[in-house]
Amino acid sequence: MSSHRIAPRRHRPTALAVGLALLACLTAGAPATTPPADPDALVERGQYLATAGDCISCHTAPGGKPLAGGDRLNTPFGYLLAPNITPDDATGIGRWSADDFYRAMHEGVNRAGQDMYPAMPYTFYTRVTREDSDAIYRYLRTREPVRRAIDINHLRFPFNQRWTMAFWRELYFDAGTFQPAPDQSAQRNRGAYLVEGLGHCSACHSPRNLLGGIEERHEYTGAEIDGWFAPNLSSNLSVGLGAWSAEDIATYLKTGVRKGHTTSFGPMAEVVHNSTRHLTDADLAAMALYLKSLPPGSPLRAAKTSPPESRVRGAALFMDHCSACHQSGGRGIPGVFPPLAGNGAVIARDPGNILQAILRGIPMQNGYIAMPAFVDQLSDRQIAEVANYVRTSWSNGALPNATPADVARLRAALPK
Repeated sequence: MSSHRIAPRRHRPTALAVGLALLACLTAGAPATTPPADPDALVERGQYLATAGDCISCHTAPGGKPLAGGDRLNTPFGYLLAPNITPDDATGIGRWSADDFYRAMHEGVNRAGQDMYPAMPYTFYTRVTREDSDAIYRYLRTREPVRRAIDINHLRFPFNQRWTMAFWRELYFDAGTFQPAPDQSAQRNRGAYLVEGLGHCSACHSPRNLLGGIEERHEYTGAEIDGWFAPNLSSNLSVGLGAWSAEDIATYLKTGVRKGHTTSFGPMAEVVHNSTRHLTDADLAAMALYLKSLPPGSPLRAAKTSPPESRVRGAALFMDHCSACHQSGGRGIPGVFPPLAGNGAVIARDPGNILQAILRGIPMQNGYIAMPAFVDQLSDRQIAEVANYVRTSWSNGALPNATPADVARLRAALPK
């Protein structure tokens, strides 16, 4: 990453706590090449770019019409609802020009001239070329207009006041299009463009400070998002992608599976389904190459301790409820039950994903048999103890940091 620069640039751009949600939207980013003159080809290119940016996931409410907005984005400061980005004149972006759209993407300013809340990750989309922005705009103009007004701002005072964004932007945002690094290959530059811009991977996989800015020294080292944990993407051998090959990463982005090791679930499964599985093999390989180049910056190799009584109870719970499928040693059964030993979802810094899996279960997918939910069978303490047991067993080097309070919080957030 150090060889890539955004011009001009005072600070590394960051996005507000994966909370603050979009005020005008969208995505960006495939190659910085001249778009085709053929209008149909331009629309097709825009569709690919919008898919790569996963616009539909944020701008489509559960059960709602595509891109018509209304999806809720929770933040530490309240919540926002994603806006309608269909070409409806009254409630969408039908009256937006290509210049309006690019200003939102590049500068984070909407058609009314207001600073946008950075849950619309314009701090990443600013890297997108004008050509790619115009292609996405052209594609969105072809979508079905949907008349749906969205009351976007449900943040607490004073965060619901847009003037507060002026302070935040001064600290964390500088506009600037991606500039390829002359000392890097075209493939790595392409991967950097997608990962750092369109894919905005760091928006979810980096911890944030109290103001919602990314902690730059720990970028890509993993972060909690709405009860889930986006894992470490650095080349850290124990908790990151250090043991993954570039081919492993590309295949995972395509299929959601690293065979014999892990499968995607939760928000990442949605990303794979709606976005990355539709990308070309060349783009996935470029993204994988760039991710493999991220230096190991994780401070996660801390000493771990666990009260003996708690560990004994966790082991007993594992034997009673888990070992029949996941086997002794946490090895699983290839193609039937995933292993727990060395599983990235198990050993992530934050235990959110494994707690969610125990509470909710995991549906049958990618050839693996469904895992039942234990929400009604195990108490908060029991779930925390069995999670800590598997996180610290069979050479798993995670901390036993799951707590009953963590489980209670996630349990309370489950759909009724």
